[in-house]
Amino acid sequence: MLTHPTHDALRALKLDGMAEVLAELLAREDSRQMDPIEWIGLMLDRESATRDTRRFQARLRAAKLRDSTACLEDVDYTFPRKLDRALFQSLRDSVWISKARPILITGPCGVGKSWLACALGHEACRRGKTVFYFRMPRLLADLAAARGDGSYDRLFRKIARADVLLLDDWGPEQLTAPQRRDLMEVIDERYGRKATVVTSQLPVDTWHDMIGDPTFADAILDRLVHNAHKFALDGPSMRKRSNQMQKTDAGGTK
Repeated sequence: MLTHPTHDALRALKLDGMAEVLAELLAREDSRQMDPIEWIGLMLDRESATRDTRRFQARLRAAKLRDSTACLEDVDYTFPRKLDRALFQSLRDSVWISKARPILITGPCGVGKSWLACALGHEACRRGKTVFYFRMPRLLADLAAARGDGSYDRLFRKIARADVLLLDDWGPEQLTAPQRRDLMEVIDERYGRKATVVTSQLPVDTWHDMIGDPTFADAILDRLVHNAHKFALDGPSMRKRSNQMQKTDAGGTK
């Protein structure tokens, strides 16, 4: 029999899913009664699932999410932070991505803005979308550095082409003239083509002042705010609650 050589050959061809099913079938007595076509079907199904998982994991690594474990199934809707449950749950179908609709999440420190943005990014990776996460200060610093070393076009294309761009923690510092220009180029290139998620501790109506120049501010915000899903969160810090719960579990005071 070519049992072991066949298994090894599948491994050598990186058909790991098929190799796993082959080993499982050979170990089962009842599998001998199965039609060979059934074997092939089971092996192909597993191989397809294995490859889908690998592609998802590769997209997730490339996204570099702040919290790669955040996912929509784990969103806490019981915490008092004014999260519109119906609207947020509706985002799971990813229509907002295909329609290139921005998502703006604002609120005080600790209410879970970054986590929610990462959960949206995680779901997008599941659905085969390219995702990139940047803290806003890091994005602007990287673009400035890229202009200096000649890699700006390559970095800009990477940012512009991503299906979902997560821009976390915008503000409160006012943008400099070069930062305004770089942000305008990114937002303008993606407007109407790709989806962008922005989080900030400051409400949207203060972003005009954060940008600084009225002309740039009008142009950037017109593209970001128009047609956007907005989540204005408010409430106590979830981090403080988590710390209190850990102390309680450890026998401390609540």
